[in-house]
Amino acid sequence: MPHLAILLRAVNIGPGLRVSSADLRGAAEDVGLGDARTLLNSGNLVVATDGADPGDIVRRVQERLAERVGRPVAAVGLSGARLEEIARDNPFPAAARDDPARLQVHVPFGDVDAAGVARLDLANAGREMLATAAGVLYVHYVDGIGRSKLTATVIDRAVGAPTTARNWNTITKLRAACADRRSR
Repeated sequence: MPHLAILLRAVNIGPGLRVSSADLRGAAEDVGLGDARTLLNSGNLVVATDGADPGDIVRRVQERLAERVGRPVAAVGLSGARLEEIARDNPFPAAARDDPARLQVHVPFGDVDAAGVARLDLANAGREMLATAAGVLYVHYVDGIGRSKLTATVIDRAVGAPTTARNWNTITKLRAACADRRSR
């Protein structure tokens, strides 16, 4: 059975919006999704799609989660096949292998403006490496994300849409969770 990874945007970072794993799983269960599993405490959920439209699944979980936490929560869905595509098309395989915590995948809530990302890459004075592929933005934060001037606002502006980012370790875990659940 196909599975969908649902990634929340900007939760459980600093004093902002807090979403517990229990609330996230509960929202999925409330809307009738089976086999719901959270991954880490950073707004990652894997659910069985049961053939339903992934966009509809994300929308239903968002609505129910907003009721549970009292605020809107932005989310995007990635199928297991899409996660495999993101891994296959990764332009920074050495970073994925040797520095996975500093390689981030920025998943847009819309289409990536490749020209906007190219302009950002040319204007960026830092050592970060940027590339688009598979409809996402890959950024290798060579010196670490904490020192980078490529903030979420700067990235979103260049991409042309809001994004949510996960490091390569998390992408790998999401791929495994979707694959493991598919084989059941």
